[in-house]
Amino acid sequence: MTPMPARIIHTTIDRPWRDVYAFASQPENMPRWAAGLASGLSREGEDWIGDGGPIGKIRVRFTPRNDLGVIDHTVTLDTGRSFENALRVVPNGDGAEIMFTLLRQPDTDDQAFEVDAAAIQTDLSTLKHILEQS
Repeated sequence: MTPMPARIIHTTIDRPWRDVYAFASQPENMPRWAAGLASGLSREGEDWIGDGGPIGKIRVRFTPRNDLGVIDHTVTLDTGRSFENALRVVPNGDGAEIMFTLLRQPDTDDQAFEVDAAAIQTDLSTLKHILEQS
């Protein structure tokens, strides 16, 4: 497969990176900041099941907890189609940088790609607000 165009969407959060990772890596917290998971996730073995809204039921498998700030996850749709999502938290001074790598899928037009990017930026901004207010 040819490499897909990519965009790294990031936000600086004024909290220690380990605090950001501890909160953001918990699937139970994701409905608070990731709008696409607002209905919540329920555990099913190693996976988490959620309602992806217009895309239907989703199955999410997260990378195991780690000391590197990696929150990568695979999202699988009811159709069987899967998407690998790279989400990282890294130190940035006394704070953190959270970065999502958005890969443009072959069947995604310019407008849909921009909508996806904006939604991810909104999610990261929500996460920033939650963590900087607590």
